[in-house]
Amino acid sequence: MAGVMRSNGIVAIQKRRFRVTTNSKHDHPVWPNVLNRNFSVEKPNAVWVSDITYVWTLEGWLYVAAILDLFSRGIVGLAMDKTIAETLTTQAMRQAILRRNPGKGLILHSDRGSQFAGNDFKTILAQNEFIGSMSKKGDCWDNAVAESFFHTFKVELIHRNKFKTRDEARIKIFEYVEMYYNRKRAHSTLGYLSPFEYERQAILS
Repeated sequence: MAGVMRSNGIVAIQKRRFRVTTNSKHDHPVWPNVLNRNFSVEKPNAVWVSDITYVWTLEGWLYVAAILDLFSRGIVGLAMDKTIAETLTTQAMRQAILRRNPGKGLILHSDRGSQFAGNDFKTILAQNEFIGSMSKKGDCWDNAVAESFFHTFKVELIHRNKFKTRDEARIKIFEYVEMYYNRKRAHSTLGYLSPFEYERQAILS
């Protein structure tokens, strides 16, 4: 059976280990839920949402932080590391700012994890005059769009591959996000356009 599956390019989807990524038991102040599940946005770079997930490799865990623009559902910031320290989210945020150059007043929504509530992450938001927003405690629906992306990411990429090294996983994840998800993957909420094509057409209209 295994030989038949390999010859036909079929990969069994494995049951995955569970890893906690949200540590809301910290002493940092948290922001109120400014977004309040208003997931419909009229222009790019007005509201970003962010979350963290994890990927198993034979070298150990690889943690992934992503920042999505709610307007197009496109990934504008992506960071990966073997630790889940606050540097993971600050790297993703700095990348998104360099890439998109958003204006003052942008809303950044996340869960209450320490990686988003820490001083370094908050300093980035303050320096750029962004507005922080956080989900209510234990309510994943408040960050449903980011959760949905990572579910799709796991189903379409992670559960179909076994990664020998973190570097191998990094390459595959980058290719999935930048070459497929952002540029080619159709979204029903975007009229079956890809995130980048949706933004392109919005700019032209």
